[in-house]
Amino acid sequence: MKKIFLQLIICCLLLNSQFNYAQSTSEANEPAGKNNIAYKWAQIALEATANDTEKFNPRPTITSRFLALIFVSVFDAWSRYDELASPVYLSEVDRRPEQERTLSNKEIAISYAAYRAMNEYYFSDKELFTSFMEELGLDPDNTSLDPTTPEGIGNLAAKAVIEARKGDGANQYAEENGSNGKAYFDYTGYKPVNPVDSNNDPNRWQPKYFSDGQGGRFAPACLTPFWDRVEPISLQSGDQFRPGPPPMMGSEQLKLEVEEVVEMQANLTDYEKALVEFMRDGPQSVQQAGHWLKFAQDVSVRDNHTLDQDVKMYFYNQVVAMDAFIACWDSKMHYDFARPFALVHEHFADKKIKGWGGAGKGMIEMEGIEWRPYSPDTFLCPPFPSYVSGHSTISGGCAEALRLWTGSDEFGSEATMVAGALTEPENTGDTITLKFPTFTETGEMAGISRVLGGYHIQADNIEGLELGRKVAREAWKFYLKHTGEEDGVRHTSTLKN
Repeated sequence: MKKIFLQLIICCLLLNSQFNYAQSTSEANEPAGKNNIAYKWAQIALEATANDTEKFNPRPTITSRFLALIFVSVFDAWSRYDELASPVYLSEVDRRPEQERTLSNKEIAISYAAYRAMNEYYFSDKELFTSFMEELGLDPDNTSLDPTTPEGIGNLAAKAVIEARKGDGANQYAEENGSNGKAYFDYTGYKPVNPVDSNNDPNRWQPKYFSDGQGGRFAPACLTPFWDRVEPISLQSGDQFRPGPPPMMGSEQLKLEVEEVVEMQANLTDYEKALVEFMRDGPQSVQQAGHWLKFAQDVSVRDNHTLDQDVKMYFYNQVVAMDAFIACWDSKMHYDFARPFALVHEHFADKKIKGWGGAGKGMIEMEGIEWRPYSPDTFLCPPFPSYVSGHSTISGGCAEALRLWTGSDEFGSEATMVAGALTEPENTGDTITLKFPTFTETGEMAGISRVLGGYHIQADNIEGLELGRKVAREAWKFYLKHTGEEDGVRHTSTLKN
């Protein structure tokens, strides 16, 4: 009898050893970097963001919300197959038993979550998402809400996020009072103090004329002036870290910073032109949130990320981007501050200065009131108040987020641009390789590019970078809470070797 019992124990130990070996082998062979499903869904999200820009024109606030809610949906679905993570919006769905926490189940769950969320937010690209689901061998028509299956959990995760974010102030469904039945309509009734043809208060934002590309011109209205009212995900409120006021007309600081913008533009090098254009992101733009999602993907490839690592990194990265936009817009709409486009005209109204004359003209001597940013006629300057810079805020925040997440400031990405190709295609310069050695430097390069381009003064940039970093640090606490890593122990498994 004892012999039989011992044989049974030995068999169990052998089976357990074989299971552990098979499991470790499976983990070792897990698709990583560009091959993991989370990375691939991020690629689809970026394609949809670029398509959205082409169809609806640049709207960085709105697309930042889309991307964040897509990756919150993915995270929430994934969390039910993780031992510690807790969802943000998905409630009353139990964590799955340990034996169900397989790579296959995670892939299915996050795919359905991504698919449903993308169909909601990028509704005009359903064919793209459906095609990818079919490529993965998944049925896009499976609408199960069974909380015991990965398909059901994925569908439930997206549903929970979509429902939770209705009425969050974004006015996606024209649900706010005063929305005029139009999605994303300004329900606050914002009107600029300065009409396009007269500058009544030079401290305040003034709309400017753009070319319509057909010989006419138009002055775009302020983009989403209500975005300061959108409910953040990780912050207590949009004004939680509101910076102090910008420098006002008559101050020595503003005088020096406006002069600096003119001087910088007059002496733009090919390297600086390439930096301005890369950070502006030109045609097929994915806006700032998408730009930093691309950078996060560079980290995934560099460090050969697993699905688990990418799900968590994209979640944190995009929550920071969305909340940074809300905090940025709080400052923009609170101060309603002027851009260099008008400030230069005011400071140099009766003087000759050197500046960019437009496509085909290069740097020329001009009247101060003729000065313009280094930007195409059809999109001369972002149509909303200046202080603080959106590029600086989102870049400062997402750079800090990647630094915190990886545990290192090392980056190492690069990009190649032909100087002037997106702004003055008939007068291009050298081919430039932009190098991004650290996350912090990359964020600062994005910020200074907006001063070089003539869109912002240094105060917009410096305060924006700091605001973004504050958002990232606050969101880090939120991230650790939802991943179950508040003690910092488990997160070490995600760090770069």
